[in-house]
Amino acid sequence: MPEIKKKGLSLDQAKKAVIMIHGRGATADSILSLSSYLNIADYAILAPQANSNTWYPYGFMASDKGNFVALESSLKQIEEAVKEVTEAGITSENIYFLGFSQGACLSLEFAARHAKRYGGVVAFTGGLIGEILDATKYSGDFDQTPVFIGGSKIDFHVPAKRMQESEEVMKNMGANVTLKLYNDPEHTIRREELEWVNEQIFL
Repeated sequence: MPEIKKKGLSLDQAKKAVIMIHGRGATADSILSLSSYLNIADYAILAPQANSNTWYPYGFMASDKGNFVALESSLKQIEEAVKEVTEAGITSENIYFLGFSQGACLSLEFAARHAKRYGGVVAFTGGLIGEILDATKYSGDFDQTPVFIGGSKIDFHVPAKRMQESEEVMKNMGANVTLKLYNDPEHTIRREELEWVNEQIFL
């Protein structure tokens, strides 16, 4: 079984859960360290660990064929984390997804493939995955789930255009999407982004 690191309240104590997804080359522990900056003290926090610290081998807009096997396996890993949460009695509207970079892409991709009312989806520098964005592979209704997508207007790894396309796809699926693009070139999580999600999503 793939490893899932945990922090915060236990699943049997918590009413809400957040699944935190690390970036390429990072670890579950590294994304868990972000929890101290978020209003999630009363949440169960789960962070799956990617095999060899990478969710899929190539860029998120590279050939679908090249990423297919690893991506499907990674999506299954997120599904297992969701299953563990729901089996503890936490319903989907109290489940949140948060990721950075490759983890942000995976967060959006998983949520869009399993659209329903969630507590929220937070993507720090990410977009939906695919060589070409194909809206037909997504189904379901987000029922006004709040979704945050943030990143640089000139990020080398994650083009602003794909973040904008992802916003449009998810809005068309009923999500309440906020996209914030920043002028700096940094591939990072900004203080302003943390403040926004604390005020608007992790209430």
